[in-house]
Amino acid sequence: MSSHRLRLGRRSSIGQAYVLTTATHQRRRLFECEAAVACVIDQFHYIEQQGLVQSLAWVVMPDHVHWMLELRAAHLPDIARRMKSSSALALNRLAACRSTVWQPGYFDHAVRAEESLARQALYILGNPVRAGLAGQIGEYPYAWSVWL
Repeated sequence: MSSHRLRLGRRSSIGQAYVLTTATHQRRRLFECEAAVACVIDQFHYIEQQGLVQSLAWVVMPDHVHWMLELRAAHLPDIARRMKSSSALALNRLAACRSTVWQPGYFDHAVRAEESLARQALYILGNPVRAGLAGQIGEYPYAWSVWL
């Protein structure tokens, strides 16, 4: 089932924390160089500076990203669209080409009241360790959290 169909009838709420996950087109390993990673991280910062979200944690893996955020002034589909389209434009500029960067859609998880935001952040930050890209949390250069 497509991620669009999974979201039918779902609503995002201002003040709610979400974990947004999206993968690159055909799971290509686009984020293995610092300049490419910066295209995504810059968008996280830009969207936050606009007052639309507060970033709580993120990791940019070679072929996907996880971003935990609290919505401040926009809805999740708008945030996902902005991040994906702006980072794709920047990546295509960097590579001097036009190619599809992201898979269609995204997955999201609303962090429920009984869940710990810090526990969710630890899961995100542990992704590079589980993938063998780092020996421990805090070593991977493309991960950040307010709890680090």
